[in-house]
Amino acid sequence: MAAQPATRAPLTPGTSRPGGTTADLVVLSHLRWTWVWQRPQHLVSRFARRRARDGARTWFVEEPALGDVSTPRLMTAEAGSSVTRVWLVLPQGTPHRGHLGFDAAPGYATMLVELLAREGVVAPEVLLYTPMALDVAEALSPSRLFYDVMDDLASFKGAPDGLVLRHRRVLSEADLVVAGGRSLHNGVVEHVSGPCVLAPSGVETSHFATARRLRTPHERPVAGYVGVIDERVDLELVGRLAAELPDWTLRIVGPVAKIDPADLPRADTIEYPGMTAYDDLPAVLAGFDVALMPFALNAATRSISPTKTLEYLAAGLPVVSTRVPDVVADYAGFVHLADDGASFAAACRAALHELADERDRRARSIARRHEWDTIAERLAWAMADAGSAASVVSGARA
Repeated sequence: MAAQPATRAPLTPGTSRPGGTTADLVVLSHLRWTWVWQRPQHLVSRFARRRARDGARTWFVEEPALGDVSTPRLMTAEAGSSVTRVWLVLPQGTPHRGHLGFDAAPGYATMLVELLAREGVVAPEVLLYTPMALDVAEALSPSRLFYDVMDDLASFKGAPDGLVLRHRRVLSEADLVVAGGRSLHNGVVEHVSGPCVLAPSGVETSHFATARRLRTPHERPVAGYVGVIDERVDLELVGRLAAELPDWTLRIVGPVAKIDPADLPRADTIEYPGMTAYDDLPAVLAGFDVALMPFALNAATRSISPTKTLEYLAAGLPVVSTRVPDVVADYAGFVHLADDGASFAAACRAALHELADERDRRARSIARRHEWDTIAERLAWAMADAGSAASVVSGARA
């Protein structure tokens, strides 16, 4: 889902941020701020509020998009009170190979540098979510460079050429590397030259807990999934599960990305409502009886640490998952693990009779350690300390 060109929000040229000791933060992301609300949005929105108290601003810079323009045009828009979105719109027909990434627009870095200069931004701190933006980051002459490894992007379908080499470069050059899961941390920790912190994704418990009071009786049991529908989802397993549970409804909620929608399994009992806003997720989860994580076991999932595990549990739902390594390592005692359509169906039926109070008691013990507010606060301190003699000596390794 590509961001649509928006009316440029006027910024006052030549102004600088109010007094404060915190530098402006420039985030370079392969994900759109307005797409699925996930790790970058959770963390960056909290970083931005914290920095705004010191008079610093946060800029969320997205990959280019194609639009109705005759020449490349840099767009900005306010995203809440503390974040400014920035993205480059390229003319329709701009040549590119497959994915339209930062490397498809050589002039992006220059235009971004000029924008920030007009805004009085000098030596910002830069947070990377994709190593393909490393050249843009270097053009900004950052005072500190941070790298949040939220996924093994090289294993994803359509990964751009050069991603692995840039990934290794960022690991060696970053002042702080953050790994979004246990497997990701194991894969990068030996390649970093500075601190490397393990910070799995978290949850807003209070947000998802509202699903409990929104729940109403419905005629058929519902097993549901919420998230991006891409090569990480085992579509064959979803189809087999529908066949094994003919008296249930399967509700697969989220946008389709990088795969052909024609490949989605179809049955009278399978629903595809499409993308849902983050604010509406509790109401969606209130309609589930069992939450699903039907991930394929392939290169794209070997290092994932699904955020939705904690969100499902906070909503008071039993969870059935395939044996994704991080799920097995971190949540084996909290979710049902299954391998095929028959075992998934059996686990769904068993989950209907699970003791909710016991599950909630166990889930609360892990949720307290994984609140987004807690994670963001911890990482903000790590970012502030990155590059200091103390952090380099200690390694700050999780």
